[in-house]
Amino acid sequence: MKTLTIIPSRLSATRLPGKPLLKINGLSIISHVFKKAQEANIGEVIVATEDQEIVDDVVKNRGRAILTSNKHKTGTDRIYEALKKLDIHDADLIMNLQGDEPAINIQDIINLNEKMIINQSKMGTLAAEIKDIKNLENENIVKVITKKDLNENKFIEAEIFLRNSPNRENIYHHIGIYCYSTETLEKFVKLKQSKNEIEYRLEQLRALDNKIKINVARAKSSPVGVDTMEDYLALKKIMEYKD
Repeated sequence: MKTLTIIPSRLSATRLPGKPLLKINGLSIISHVFKKAQEANIGEVIVATEDQEIVDDVVKNRGRAILTSNKHKTGTDRIYEALKKLDIHDADLIMNLQGDEPAINIQDIINLNEKMIINQSKMGTLAAEIKDIKNLENENIVKVITKKDLNENKFIEAEIFLRNSPNRENIYHHIGIYCYSTETLEKFVKLKQSKNEIEYRLEQLRALDNKIKINVARAKSSPVGVDTMEDYLALKKIMEYKD
């Protein structure tokens, strides 16, 4: 099966404008994510963006990027436009990797891809253990409740995604990476935004509200996403210390 990884990215993030081009170890966040996706070695990698500056940065760092519309409501709509523009017809799976998680574990990307192929799933994502109970009430950390315990070998169906929750069984920290069969991606983007999706600002609820199952694989750890300047400075410190 052929997998194509598309990374949606834009400069006009609400909380931290310009974040894809912030540098860590002299390399932009978006180019770090591109390189991680390349190292996973599961197929071709392309950045989809509405900003020429992001295209220029990715190309300068020997990556591939494509310019898309600035009218998209979600990253999924952006990757679908990129897929159509690229005119690639033989991809079976589309991996949607978030452009603001440069610390994502490469093995987790590989694992999600393998689980999608083995289980012939329509849509899959990742989640990790919640180590700090305070994160249950943190609305910036999306949670997923799965139908069964999420151990390393399973690909369990998601029951619901939420922003805050009481502590309960089978609740995990959702990691913003998705893999879809090409047909599921096409179906998803043609659906109207659901009431729950708009209310909770979680586009994956559109899938569940339309009876599209989402399977969840367990990730090794929760990568630090970059939503605020504090996140960026904390991650910069970790990544620069490692190197």
